[in-house]
Amino acid sequence: MANKFHKSVFTPKNPQKYVGKKKPKCRSSWERRFCMFCDENPHIKQWASESLEIPYTDPFTGKRRKYIPDFLIQYVDATGKEKTELIEIKPKNQTTLKEAGRSKRNQYQAKINEAKWKSTLAFCSRVGLEFRVITEDEIFVNTGKKK
Repeated sequence: MANKFHKSVFTPKNPQKYVGKKKPKCRSSWERRFCMFCDENPHIKQWASESLEIPYTDPFTGKRRKYIPDFLIQYVDATGKEKTELIEIKPKNQTTLKEAGRSKRNQYQAKINEAKWKSTLAFCSRVGLEFRVITEDEIFVNTGKKK
């Protein structure tokens, strides 16, 4: 179930790591948790919130739209390699039609997300970035918190 958290602005404790042009926006408690992770994790060197626009075609209307991924992060992985990724925070039930189940709302959102993410993967391939969708399964792993 998606959380019901009002939109807020996150204030980094380590502002030197935040490279976004605008203050980080949190549209959910999950995004707030990810902001905290980026801010406090020593392996994350730089991060930004809603910093890129990627064009995609709406599968229902055929119109061109702009998708803005939630985060851009630069980090050092476990092997010592530096990586840069676009990150989207999304409820699992909006990631695929299978996960959407019978909910028409979630099915609709999953189809929109599929179009957004297809364009994002093509963009990332062209510019040498990686793309990852993070759901409640990753955000709440080993925290003891309820989803």
